Amino acid sequence: MIVVTDNPDADRYEAHLDGTLAGILEYTEKRSRIALVHTEVARAFGGRGIAAELARFALADARRRGLRVIVLCPYVRAYLERHPEDRDVVVSPTHVDDPTE
Repeated sequence: MIVVTDNPDADRYEAHLDGTLAGILEYTEKRSRIALVHTEVARAFGGRGIAAELARFALADARRRGLRVIVLCPYVRAYLERHPEDRDVVVSPTHVDDPTE
């Protein structure tokens, strides 16, 4: 079973499979925005839907917390093409300040 949690001290979401860290989605949060920067899944855990679960969790967490999402990660961008129902929290990076400033 995939368990995803937020690790705010490391600025990332973490996916664990059977207690082992299997993947991460790094982010930068500032003000009322969160930039989803990079998704990475360990090779040994590839093909199990871990990256998709990280993206789903991150978008749901942003929605729950009232944050607007800036998508910098190519994987999350591709996820949103397949799941347009999750685009409601996304803003275009061309219309907002860089959240890392």
